[in-house]
Amino acid sequence: MGKTVLTIDDSRMMREMLLMVLQGAGFNVVQAEDGKQGLDALSRTNPDVIITDINMPVMDGYGFIENARMDARYRSTPILVLSTESSPEKKQRARQAGATGWIVKPFQAESLLEVVRRVSA
Repeated sequence: MGKTVLTIDDSRMMREMLLMVLQGAGFNVVQAEDGKQGLDALSRTNPDVIITDINMPVMDGYGFIENARMDARYRSTPILVLSTESSPEKKQRARQAGATGWIVKPFQAESLLEVVRRVSA
């Protein structure tokens, strides 16, 4: 059975692109539309890798990462930020919250898969 990736993004189109790319590469994909839904999904799925957007309603990516890292079960789960944002300040804030890495949208499928495989190995 393949590894599980939790994707969190408020854009339906982005969720569909991630689903297509990740499932096509053999990953199981669980999706959420915001950080709060992401935390709910996290407790049900125990993913191998998490990919989250930053700018979302209800709870943003920073809030999701901080909350996930407070739970001992997810302290070492790789969390990748996938965002149109690329400023050093935002990346630093994500790192401080506990993010493992940063991918800028729009993403290249091959690059995304390479990073996901690397952090889930």
